[in-house]
Amino acid sequence: MVESFVVEVCYASPELQECIPVKVQPGTAIREVVKASGLVERYDIDWAINRVGIFGKLKTLETLVRSGDRIEIYRSLLVDPKAARLRRLEKNRSVKKLSARGPNPKGP
Repeated sequence: MVESFVVEVCYASPELQECIPVKVQPGTAIREVVKASGLVERYDIDWAINRVGIFGKLKTLETLVRSGDRIEIYRSLLVDPKAARLRRLEKNRSVKKLSARGPNPKGP
């Protein structure tokens, strides 16, 4: 007899994080586990936009799960990480220029 095992399916939005334990059989693919969790319907997940991974590593929906895996459903990014980093860099540069001028000569 084949032993079943438990994996977690996790989804996070800016407001909440939800992890659902799902009991599966060996040879079960991520797609089946995510469907069994009910998160797809609850959060209207679109596979054309959302991606999945196991412990932070991107995987396909056909990847087979193993005992103890944490399947993560990723949302699309709202801001390009490179653009956000560039904005922070420019902001820090302007702050450094202001602080390099010294104290305000007109008083406190």
